[in-house]
Amino acid sequence: METRIALIGIIVENTGQSAAINQLLHECGEFIVGRMGIPYRSRKLGIISVVLDAPEAVISSLAGKLGMLPGVSVKTVYSKKNSAAEN
Repeated sequence: METRIALIGIIVENTGQSAAINQLLHECGEFIVGRMGIPYRSRKLGIISVVLDAPEAVISSLAGKLGMLPGVSVKTVYSKKNSAAEN
């Protein structure tokens, strides 16, 4: 299976969306290499970075679903190379 490494940056201005974000990330859990969440309390928002090794369709689908949530902004950065995932 051809996969790419990607970093999804998520800014959560509506912290009421946390459960929905976590559910979407859980659904892609097998592809997540690592995740870091930073609560920025003084600004009342959260910042999440997620590193994935997944097919491009999975990455773009996840980013799209996250970006459709109200109060959630998403940007994705892809590696330049495709790779064959080892199973």
